[in-house]
Amino acid sequence: MTRLGDLERAVMDVLWDRFPGPAAGLTVREVAEALSERELAYTTVMTVLDRLAGKGMVERERTGRAWSYRPAASREAHIAKLMLDALDLAGSRESALVRFARSVTGTEAEVLRAALTDEASDRKG
Repeated sequence: MTRLGDLERAVMDVLWDRFPGPAAGLTVREVAEALSERELAYTTVMTVLDRLAGKGMVERERTGRAWSYRPAASREAHIAKLMLDALDLAGSRESALVRFARSVTGTEAEVLRAALTDEASDRKG
């Protein structure tokens, strides 16, 4: 399970909030500028992005002399993976799913119901 630390999450939020966006991704400097209120050193942001690349959370490519970074997956895909990984930790996936279903709001339950209905329709057709 790829859990993110506070700073990693802040960097990913910048990338997720900007994409779809620049086709070439964001440079370390652009990410650092987006996080300027944190007063982070350029090298700190560079290290975080390098670690995120190592974890497979971001993709990077050379743009001139600098690297540019973009999310490897959407925020929603990342959250869904975390949820599935959490289910794998449960003694009973079914019990965990039932408990989760009972904890969501009415609107969230409707979204889940619609998604399950759509998935069932897709499997039939």
